[in-house]
Amino acid sequence: MAALWTLSLLLSVCLGCLGLTPPADFPQPHIQPPSLGFNSSDGGLSVDLPMALRVFSVDYHHVQAPFEIVLWIMLASLAKLGFHWSGRVPAVVPESCLLIMVGLLVGGVIYGVRHSAPPTLSADAFFLFLLPPIVLDAGYFLPGRLFFENLGTILWYAVLGTLWNVLGIGLSLYGVCVLAQSSLGDVSLLHCLLFGSLIAAVDPVAVLSVFQEMHVNEQLHILVFGESLLNDAVTVVLYKLFESFLRLPSVSGLDVLLGGCRVVVVGLGGLCVGLFFGLVAALTSRFTSRAQVIAPLFVFLYSYLSYLTSEMLHLSGIMAIVTCAVTMKQYVEANVSERSNTSIQYFLKMWSSVSETLIFIFLGVSTIQDVHMWSWPFVCSTLLLCLVWRATGVLLLTAVVNKLRRNAVTFRDQFIIAYGGLRGAICFSLVFLIDDFPKKRLFITTTIVVILFTVFVQGMTIKPLVELLDVKRKKRALPTVSEEIHSRLIDHLLAGIEDVVGYWGQHYWKDKFEQFNRKYLRRFLIREDHQARSSILRVYQELERREQRGDEEAPPIVDPRSHSRPLLPEEMDSIRRILSRNLHNFNNKQTPAYSRHTLHQYATTEKTRRPLHRHQSLGERYSYNTITHWSQREDREFDGSHRVRAGLSRSHTVCSISPRPILQDSSVPTASAQTGQVDPKSSAAREDRISPQHQIPVGRTPKKHLSFVLENEK
Repeated sequence: MAALWTLSLLLSVCLGCLGLTPPADFPQPHIQPPSLGFNSSDGGLSVDLPMALRVFSVDYHHVQAPFEIVLWIMLASLAKLGFHWSGRVPAVVPESCLLIMVGLLVGGVIYGVRHSAPPTLSADAFFLFLLPPIVLDAGYFLPGRLFFENLGTILWYAVLGTLWNVLGIGLSLYGVCVLAQSSLGDVSLLHCLLFGSLIAAVDPVAVLSVFQEMHVNEQLHILVFGESLLNDAVTVVLYKLFESFLRLPSVSGLDVLLGGCRVVVVGLGGLCVGLFFGLVAALTSRFTSRAQVIAPLFVFLYSYLSYLTSEMLHLSGIMAIVTCAVTMKQYVEANVSERSNTSIQYFLKMWSSVSETLIFIFLGVSTIQDVHMWSWPFVCSTLLLCLVWRATGVLLLTAVVNKLRRNAVTFRDQFIIAYGGLRGAICFSLVFLIDDFPKKRLFITTTIVVILFTVFVQGMTIKPLVELLDVKRKKRALPTVSEEIHSRLIDHLLAGIEDVVGYWGQHYWKDKFEQFNRKYLRRFLIREDHQARSSILRVYQELERREQRGDEEAPPIVDPRSHSRPLLPEEMDSIRRILSRNLHNFNNKQTPAYSRHTLHQYATTEKTRRPLHRHQSLGERYSYNTITHWSQREDREFDGSHRVRAGLSRSHTVCSISPRPILQDSSVPTASAQTGQVDPKSSAAREDRISPQHQIPVGRTPKKHLSFVLENEK
């Protein structure tokens, strides 16, 4: 009996060391707890049995959640890495398609092993953790000039186009449900409008993943991307509005009016929240000079805080985070160091890439479900209506907006905009939020079919269509300093023209904002030692940051003939300091640049510069030292007067046409003022040699003559 007790004790210790639980029918030894050396109840000393020490144990439940998250991220990253090392596959199949196929494969394996549905991507995980990094990356690196130049067209497509698609698809699907009364009779109008609001959401994740691989021109890319970015904000607001209508016992006209006001409040509220947090982030970055390590952290914290605050207040989180990123970018880049800017760039790119990969992986995994319901009329009608209503909306809206645009959207670009309306994770996440009703499974199945059709069919065929239609591609080279300066020159010129004619166009308002930004915002939000004194120097610094970030889409062309060694960091810093100092000194030596806001200051203080005068014609005033075209007899005397022109530091050519006799102008200095007295006899002789055709008869209107006058400028 004692041997059996000892054997059971040893087995228990071994199982405990392995971290395993022994079976329930295994005989357990009756081990009394140690009595810490005190006597037992019978008066004898108790035997102290030490507790078994575990050398090795496994506790999976303690790390289950983070362990599975890391495994999913590892799987997604390896799939992305394998895609880019798969030879010619990236040239044919978009990355999003391959990631969805990997998700389908993983979901099928999980379903086959567990005989149950694999885990799905919850709506909270998508909207609170995966979507914000993608939108933040898109907003922070948004091309500001292109976006604001096309802002009217983007809002036209995003707001009116989304309303057109939602109402068109919802009402048309309700008509299909009325016709198929036997199978779809229990689907109401509000359910159709709710489904139309989520199925009309163009996913920026899918659009970015496809359009970045095609390198289309900047205007087409910003129109498609900007429309998809703001389209999500509108569709989410409309979805929540129709969801609120479904929960009401009845919908009245007042409810519809309040719903319209709610859409406006949600959009403008998100804009204001993002603007506030963007300015606070810029102000905070001004005081990070002594702690540059944590400077990038404020970019992520304030951006994410703006998104969470908007969601808490039931405002548009997408509008808030985009506005916050666009607002703080220029001030944060000016305040933080170059290393911090590089850290911000790479962390945002990495974070958004991981989120995008996880979204497409889970789209494939979540497709393997037991909740599918099929209806041929509803599924096929939804596919057809999504294509038809988007195409007609783009054509009609573009026909109107082209009358107001300076650069019209071509028919080829319109086709790509209509064909590039890809659906993705946003509509997939929204469909699971619908309250339970008999046809919810049909809505889920239809949404998955639309996503797979748009991503696979449209995503794989849009690149050949771009090449077939010969759509204008993106210029690969980065702009030079000369191009940027000439572009700003044209902007100032157009703003001046609009100001003169009294037209308040986009250049007028852009110039007003630049003036307000330079006088107030930059002085308040940027440190004194980081404010560029010269606009040319600021352009140079911006181009330098852009070149340091690198253009991932267009790698720099390396000349194979050059075998020079790369410059060391110390040499680059020395060159940068020399260029900055020389540009600043050059700007100080020259006459201040033209600015129509400060023109009166320089015009009153400039005393040494003599104005250029409009002079008389050749017939009335003929002087050898000012007129630069000579008669044939005076050509020989031109060499003798060469010493007069040698004293001119700079000459201006002034063209004058005078139809009337003009008196002698004494305000213009002649050569005698510079070289001393001139022989009056020689002057009289030269005046006598003036041909008769240059003498003006009395009583006749003089003819128009052309003279070019050289004038000394100090």
